[in-house]
Amino acid sequence: MNLFYLRYFVKLAHIGHYTKAAEQLCITQPSLSHAISQLEKELGLPLFEKYGRKTTLTRYGEEFLLCAEQTLRTLDNGLASLERAANREGEIRLGILRTLGIQFIPRLAARFLEEHPEAEIHFSFHTGITRELLSGLLAQKYDLAFCSEPPEELELTSVPVGKQELVLITPKDHPLAALSQVDLSQTLPYPQVYFSPGSGMRDVVNRLFEQTGRRPLIACETEEDEVIAGLVAQGFGIAVVPYMDLLEKLELAVIPLHTPGFERKFFMVHDGRRFMPPAVRHFRDFVLERV
Repeated sequence: MNLFYLRYFVKLAHIGHYTKAAEQLCITQPSLSHAISQLEKELGLPLFEKYGRKTTLTRYGEEFLLCAEQTLRTLDNGLASLERAANREGEIRLGILRTLGIQFIPRLAARFLEEHPEAEIHFSFHTGITRELLSGLLAQKYDLAFCSEPPEELELTSVPVGKQELVLITPKDHPLAALSQVDLSQTLPYPQVYFSPGSGMRDVVNRLFEQTGRRPLIACETEEDEVIAGLVAQGFGIAVVPYMDLLEKLELAVIPLHTPGFERKFFMVHDGRRFMPPAVRHFRDFVLERV
């Protein structure tokens, strides 16, 4: 069915006069008459009938008007949405590590909006561990993920955008608490609160201990950096974690690692096999320029 003819039909239905409707549509009256005739022929029913100079809808026309208006409204909304997307507007869906949601990502997003006040862009933020964020990215729940480096087998595109220093945290009354720096081998005799499987940090810390040639004594496991810090503060063990401001607010000793030293990198990740909306590409380029 011709969409132009649908618009002509709706206009005539509201105005009720062929000449006036044709003028507003910027077409000739014969063109409008032809369009309505073709619609009626295609539908097999009359849509209009005349009473003097007035053109009114038949009961079939009234029924069809509801359908035509809903169809055009849906189409126009879709076209408007696509137009906004083409103009680099719309929603940017971010999956982020919780530690990056305190300052790093909010600061970048706020700065981006400040520099582009004319664009109708809004963000949605979703937190999780790396495994969950990468699964959400593959399921197209997120446009970008900020997390640990993804495994090669996932075939995702990743770019390092920041790093965190790894430190040892202990309760303040722990034997290691008084040290100004610590060799990782010195931590091995003590039970440790460890990142659970699936956390991107687990592989990072595993690689760190591999350099000592020994495995740590794991007392308990959890996924979140903040939870590990809380457990250490309550005496469940010691832990190697990325430095974060929260550590200074808890009853913890925060000790730099001496040997081997290590930093945790985090990455901006997307699925290069999927189309990247213009607004998302705009933000991604912005992040790369800033970091």
